[in-house]
Amino acid sequence: MIEATSCGGVVIFRGKILTLYKSYKNKYEGWVLPKGTVEDGETFEETAIREVFEETGVRARIVKYVGVSRYSFSVPEDTVEKKVHWFLMAADSYYSKPQREEYFVDSGYYKYHEAFHLLKFANERQMLEKAYKEYTNLKKANMWE
Repeated sequence: MIEATSCGGVVIFRGKILTLYKSYKNKYEGWVLPKGTVEDGETFEETAIREVFEETGVRARIVKYVGVSRYSFSVPEDTVEKKVHWFLMAADSYYSKPQREEYFVDSGYYKYHEAFHLLKFANERQMLEKAYKEYTNLKKANMWE
């Protein structure tokens, strides 16, 4: 078994959620949230900020830790057990540019219910739901900029 850790963001700008569309050789297609692998010496927060920027071109700041999702998948030589730490993040604009080198072909901000139904993976939908509740609570308390 191989253990891997990634970090990602539920990135919000003006109430809309940033998502990416990945298309890899017609084997893997679907909408996802930005996330990626922790590099040596990085904190989870640094990884989330870096990965969001690398995959989307979006400069975002962390508002709050949301939680961790776990899943596994097979690679030819083994099984990978993956943990992803998620953060609620605020973007500074609607600008986004998908990272083509990672097979992202589209990106954009969507209303909550649209993003929820677009996302390919149930664990990402769960994190979106949790993060969006935090966002709405912060908005009600006038604590979201």
